[in-house]
Amino acid sequence: MSFASHPLWLVGFRPFFALACLAGLSLPPLWVMIYLGILPAPAAAFTAVQWHAHEMFFGFGWAVLGGFLLTSTKNWVQIRGYHGAPLLLLVAAWLFERVGMGFGGHWPALLFRLSNNLFLAAIIAMLLWTLIHHRKTDSYRDNYFFLLILPVFLLAKALMLSADYFQAGVLMATGLFRVAFLVMLERTLTQFMKGIFQVDILRHAALDRSIKLLALTLVGAGLLPPWLTAGLSLLLALLLAGRLAFWKPQLALRRLDLGIMYLGYAAIVLQLLAEFLGRVAPPAWVGAFSMHVFGLGVMGLIIPAMLIRIAKGHTGRKVVFDAGDKLVLWLMIAAFLLRVVAPQFHPQAYALWLALAACGWLGGFGILAWRLIPFLLQARVDGKEH
Repeated sequence: MSFASHPLWLVGFRPFFALACLAGLSLPPLWVMIYLGILPAPAAAFTAVQWHAHEMFFGFGWAVLGGFLLTSTKNWVQIRGYHGAPLLLLVAAWLFERVGMGFGGHWPALLFRLSNNLFLAAIIAMLLWTLIHHRKTDSYRDNYFFLLILPVFLLAKALMLSADYFQAGVLMATGLFRVAFLVMLERTLTQFMKGIFQVDILRHAALDRSIKLLALTLVGAGLLPPWLTAGLSLLLALLLAGRLAFWKPQLALRRLDLGIMYLGYAAIVLQLLAEFLGRVAPPAWVGAFSMHVFGLGVMGLIIPAMLIRIAKGHTGRKVVFDAGDKLVLWLMIAAFLLRVVAPQFHPQAYALWLALAACGWLGGFGILAWRLIPFLLQARVDGKEH
């Protein structure tokens, strides 16, 4: 067996979910050690805060989103999908970016820009090619939202590493991931509620389209007038909350594996309300409340459940959340409470809450890495090729 034909390179979720687990367990503790002065910040033109934000969105976040989209797009358009050498090269580019972000401060500017953009530009081009070239066999008519948002990630990345437009870049990256999560939640929760509880949840074409169009508009929140961003954030929060009420949360919350995705959905609503308040009557939040609601409440709650479902289901295993999987989800819920909620009540212990939340991510993603990476390195147990 050649290296490129190893089971790890059979389909996109395999290498990138492994990288996501490793990034999830390492990046938060690294940030805490930099924040507390235990480790030096990367020597670069950007600040330590910019490094942290960039790595959580474009290191961790894009390992997850990349693995998900490389896998789902091939299923949507019914093709074999990227495998073997192309995946190996994408992983090499992702690793090159991590090295550049950590140690490329003294590299020639051209080399750093290459390291910082090669992975994202390549994977976006590959995903766009898949969706555009095979559009006639696409199962989802609203995949044009991915065609619209994927190229904008390159702009968000550039803004995030800019001294003058960092905040606009963070808001843009948040908005782009928000659109991706909303599209994914519409599709998966509809299927899960039907499959698990044999119930239909509210799906109205005009409402769903309005929600996604509003979310798309808010991608530019950092470049819009504050009053307009506030109004659009409030409107989207109300539409999402209203729809959630008809998605039978009283049933979903009976099961941790499904309920945590509903909690992630609710965190999108909470983050939008925080953005609204931040522009009309800013509360005295502690610790970048809005951004961490999204980071730990949306990404931190939804992503582990996604990784478990996809890693098990797409390697031929039964999708059952056992005690170890549920422990991961509880650790992520605890990390959200420690990082986002606890500092609002006892800000004097902010460093402690920060460290404990990072330990939650270390433990949660450490368990995921220990349990899931062996699945990703093995052939499917049901005998199917990929």
